[in-house]
Amino acid sequence: MNIRNLQRRALHRRTLLGGAGLLGITAALAACGGSSGGGSDAGGASGKAMRLALNQTEEHPSFVALDNFGKSLDEATGGSWSIEVYPNETLGAQQETLQMVSNGSVEMSIVSGTQLENLNKDFLVLNMPGAFDDIDKQISVLQDPSIVGELFASLEESQNITVVGGFTQGERSVYSTKGPVSTPADLAGQKLRVQESDLHLAMAKALGATGTPLAYGEVYTGLNSGVIDAAENNEISYVTQAHYEVAKYFSFTRHLVGTDYLIINTDTLNSMDEAQRASFDEGWAAAVEEHTGLWQEQTAQGIEDAKAEGAEFNEVDVESFKEALASLPEEFLTEDSQTTLWDAVRGAQG
Repeated sequence: MNIRNLQRRALHRRTLLGGAGLLGITAALAACGGSSGGGSDAGGASGKAMRLALNQTEEHPSFVALDNFGKSLDEATGGSWSIEVYPNETLGAQQETLQMVSNGSVEMSIVSGTQLENLNKDFLVLNMPGAFDDIDKQISVLQDPSIVGELFASLEESQNITVVGGFTQGERSVYSTKGPVSTPADLAGQKLRVQESDLHLAMAKALGATGTPLAYGEVYTGLNSGVIDAAENNEISYVTQAHYEVAKYFSFTRHLVGTDYLIINTDTLNSMDEAQRASFDEGWAAAVEEHTGLWQEQTAQGIEDAKAEGAEFNEVDVESFKEALASLPEEFLTEDSQTTLWDAVRGAQG
C-alpha cells in the first residue's frame, strides 16, 4: 500500500463527489447496460452484467476482493454472469444504493449494518458492541446459515433484497483532532461522527461524546472544518480516506467489530440457474477469505504508513470502554427474536 497513491485516490473521490454529483451517478448507470444477453430468462441462461456499488477506493480490500469475485464469476459461468465494481461512491452513498438494489436499477451493493438495521431491527444484534470477540469469530458466525440464514433472507419479500453475506469492517476505534483518548472521559464535549442509527448515537453518548451522524464521504471535510471533532472507524478506512491528515490521534478503543454486507437484488439472484448460483456462492466464499487476509495485511501496513505521515496511535484503558458500553445490549435488544439471535451469536464463540 503506497500512501501517496491513497492520498491521490482520496482527493479524487472528494473531487468526484463534490463536482459530479447526480450527473456522475446518472452517467455511470447509463454507460453500463445491465444485461449481457438481452435480459435474463426464468432459468438465468442469458445471464447479466451486474453493477456493484462500493464506497471505498480501489486500494481497499473490499474493492480488490470484489473485483476478483467478478472475474471468477465471469470465468466460471463462461461469461454469462459478471460483476463490475464501482468504487468511491460513484453510484451514490449507501442509503441511495440500497434503494437502487431494491428497485433493480443497480444489482448489488456493499452496505453497512446500520443501513440494514433501518429495515430490520434484528440486524442490531450483529451491529452491537460486544457481539464479536474478534474478526475470525465474526466471519465464522456470518458464514453459519443456522445462525444468520433467516436474518439474511428477511428483506426478500418486503424489499426485494437478499443479504449474501458479510465482510469484516475490522475493529473500530476512535480518532480525534483534539488529542489522544485513553478513557471515555477524554471524549467529553467532542462531536463524534457516527453512522445514522439510534444504537450508534447511544454508543457515542455512552462513550462520553455527542454523536453526530454524517455520510462517510463527508467525514474528511467534517473533521477538517470542525463540524466534527472525532470519528470512529478501522485503521484501513482511516488511511485510505486520508483521515490521518486532519485527525492525527488514533486511539485503539476497539469498541466494535463492524460488518459490511453484500446485498443483491433478489429477482436478479433468483434468475441464476443452479450451476450459476453455485459458482456465485463459491466466488463469494473465496472473496470473503481473500478480503479477510488482505484486511489483516493492510491493517498492519496502514498503521505504519500513517505513522510515517505523523499520525499517533495509542492504547487505551480497555476495561473502561467495555464498562461504558455494557448496558447497550439490554437497552436495545428488546424483542425475543433479537435476544435469541444474540444468544446464538455469543454462544457460537464459546
